[in-house]
Amino acid sequence: AKDRVQFVCSECGGEHPRWQGRCTACGAWNTLREMKEPAAGRKGGGGAPRAPFSASPKPVPLSEIRGEAGQRLLSGIGELDRALGGGLVPGSAVLLAGDPGIGKSTLLLEAMSRLSREGPVLYVSGEESPQQLKMRAERTGVSGEALWVLGENRLEAVLEAVEENPPLVLAVDSIQTLAGDFLPAAPGTVAQVRECAAALIVEAKRRGMPLFLVGHVTKEGQIAGPKLLEHMVDAVLYFEGERGHNYRILRAVKNRFGPANEIGVFEMGDEGLREVTNPSELFLSQRSAGCAGSVVFAGMEGTRPLMVEIQSLVAPSPLAQPRRTTIGFDGNRLALLAAVLEKRLGVGLFDQDVFLNVAGGLKLTEPAADLAVAVSLFAARRNLTVDPGLVITGEVGLGGEVRAISHPLPRLKEAAKLGFARCMLPAASLRHLPGTPPLTLVPVATVREAMEKLLETRPE
Repeated sequence: AKDRVQFVCSECGGEHPRWQGRCTACGAWNTLREMKEPAAGRKGGGGAPRAPFSASPKPVPLSEIRGEAGQRLLSGIGELDRALGGGLVPGSAVLLAGDPGIGKSTLLLEAMSRLSREGPVLYVSGEESPQQLKMRAERTGVSGEALWVLGENRLEAVLEAVEENPPLVLAVDSIQTLAGDFLPAAPGTVAQVRECAAALIVEAKRRGMPLFLVGHVTKEGQIAGPKLLEHMVDAVLYFEGERGHNYRILRAVKNRFGPANEIGVFEMGDEGLREVTNPSELFLSQRSAGCAGSVVFAGMEGTRPLMVEIQSLVAPSPLAQPRRTTIGFDGNRLALLAAVLEKRLGVGLFDQDVFLNVAGGLKLTEPAADLAVAVSLFAARRNLTVDPGLVITGEVGLGGEVRAISHPLPRLKEAAKLGFARCMLPAASLRHLPGTPPLTLVPVATVREAMEKLLETRPE
């Protein structure tokens, strides 16, 4: 029988019997690539060999399934364990992605070195040779007699190594460099990434072996390969950071065993990554007192309260269409808040260039940052200095109302611990505050009320 020819979308992995300019699954243009599959693939023989999760894969009533708490395996890196929700769950698959050079391999090598104290671990490197890994280990002070290294790009060789010497933890760096002999496609293609990841995940769950997969990202910042890869794994961790900063944020965007949006904070140095146990102090350490447009936002990243400085600069624009430039904040959200200030308060920004920066390289995604950004824009436009002992949190609606936020008490406790005296927050959040708050509260119901109280309490 002849090999079957099909066309696979490089963006979503959709399969098509013939070439066409646009993928009907995701709508992307010019993304279909020709791929040949052996004739046996029609009956399932062309895929990777996969064993069942259990010895008797038969349906059973949910009431008869014995729940297992599952003792988590600690990596020894507190910030990594925090992002994972408390450690590695046996049989879990974790996808670690990030920009080139951000520190993925450095973090993974350090974690595997510490995990090797609990038992033998296997680090499969398809990008670097064992000699290169040894050089990095010497530079960062990593060692471990039970840390085994395998330089290999073939899936079958990796599965054979796992079968001969079952490791406590398996790490593959990276999944885009792995290829199986059962497919004629090149490494990194949609079919290879999908099948190799599926085979490794099944093997990990069958053995109860935690699995790390390192993933490449595209120029848009998305994980390269099929979107299916993110659905297959149990946790997806993004390693973020600005090129000009030494700080790195490990963010959990998906986690089946813990809270999503949990973060771990690291600092990159000459000897590798260093944990940052108190990121609030780090992000506020270089704050300049008396600067117009500088405010502190009391945020939450997962279960961690975080104090972050937001800076704004508003200046007359010589352009017909003024600039709206943001770093670490959504540009569409900034345009929305600027429109609210103009409509509800009469703050003229239509002829002003607006620049907004979240200090420290952090990216804010929660709506609770709206009020802090609005106050920052108002203060920058009026050239006002905000009380340095004030923190701000709250969501702003299109009507100018300030909406309630989640988890107000942890935010207040973190602010009080760092020495802040007052907190401006939504009046609707007061009902969620049991007992005596740890600092003075400034409740507001509208943006107008927030600016009036800001003017009343501004430092002279």
